Amino acid sequence: MKTVYVGMTGDIIHPGIINIVKEGAKLGELWVGLLTDSAVAAHKRLPYLTYEQRKAVVENLKGVSRVVPQEEWSYAPNLKTYRPDIIIHGDDWKSGPLRKVREEVYAVMAEQGGEVVEIPYTQGVNSSSMHQARVSIGTTPDIRLKTLRRLLEVKPVIRILEAHSGLSSLIVEHLEIPGDPEIRRFDGMWASSLTDSVSKGKPDIEAVDLTTRLHGLTDILECTSKPIIFDGDTGGKPEHFVFTVRTLERNGVSAVIIEDKAGLKKNSLFGTEVAQELAEIPEFCEKISAGKRAQITGEFMIIARLESLIAGGPVRDALERARAYVKAGADGIMIHSKEKSGLDVKEFCEAFRGDNPHIPLVLVPTTYNHWTEQELAAWGARIIIYANHLLRASYPAMMKAAELILKHERSLEADPCCMPIREILELIPGGK
Repeated sequence: MKTVYVGMTGDIIHPGIINIVKEGAKLGELWVGLLTDSAVAAHKRLPYLTYEQRKAVVENLKGVSRVVPQEEWSYAPNLKTYRPDIIIHGDDWKSGPLRKVREEVYAVMAEQGGEVVEIPYTQGVNSSSMHQARVSIGTTPDIRLKTLRRLLEVKPVIRILEAHSGLSSLIVEHLEIPGDPEIRRFDGMWASSLTDSVSKGKPDIEAVDLTTRLHGLTDILECTSKPIIFDGDTGGKPEHFVFTVRTLERNGVSAVIIEDKAGLKKNSLFGTEVAQELAEIPEFCEKISAGKRAQITGEFMIIARLESLIAGGPVRDALERARAYVKAGADGIMIHSKEKSGLDVKEFCEAFRGDNPHIPLVLVPTTYNHWTEQELAAWGARIIIYANHLLRASYPAMMKAAELILKHERSLEADPCCMPIREILELIPGGK
């Protein structure tokens, strides 16, 4: 019997998938190359189901004889390894982003003496549109909570953008642009203390009342599905931090970042004239440990933010603190700096990565923003946070529109600054 190969994600099983499996089984023994999480996430969104969950579903489809992992977006490695007689695919790959994949498949199969069978695309069924429908319905706290750790397992760099409202979070949720080879999108959201406070017209001071922060966070949770990293300031007293951890975990937040400052909060980006006292290492370690003990699940992450470089300390002080925080249970380390060169951050990352290869490093390149994500990843960074850009972009746009209305005593001249109200409504599921 001939062997027939079909590649799929298997995240959403729809009539088009069933048709491919049915037609493939008619031609011989059907093998499914199931794309791994990393293969999918490098080019599309992270699958809704894990690889093992998807494998369990696909193995039980009528007509499937065997499921093998496809570790790359390209079919070529598996075709060369398993050497099937036939590969079957829908004819929708004749154009669009899969066109190059198709050309490569034809070349490999011709070299191996195999056959490519294309079947008509099932009209009216599209996994991407189904995904959008699922996003509009929402997610559960449990699924959202686990997503950040899943991303860390399959993506070399995770891209996080600040969101300070429901509307700004929809940008993070849906925006994507064509890239080569993958579609570029943001992987999650940063719930910033600074942008939350400033968007409410309040100073960026320690949030003593978590309930106030949760009001804005709830707006984001209700209209998005991507993971959220929460800015926990210093975390407060250990007994307060325990409550924060449990509340965030219960709501499906993936991680909290707390900074090792002491005393009244001062924003890290102010000049050197603003002195900042650092927390004692044992005290901060106990706060981390208390937070870890308070967790209900193993999925929630506590990330320690180092302020040594901000306070003018040397890299060796930051390294001492980082190593102590990891021993106390920190799931990740964020190093912060206001030096425009970023070379102090690079020195820290390379030294820390040498003896902590598996602890995620988080960078916030607000001042040293000339470095690309790929360059930061080469230092050892796993998570890149763009911490305040949507808020900073929104204020000048609003100010310009307001000035034009005042200047001309009408709104006509402000129209080029504004998107049509219809497009605003279309951003919101059910808003039409």
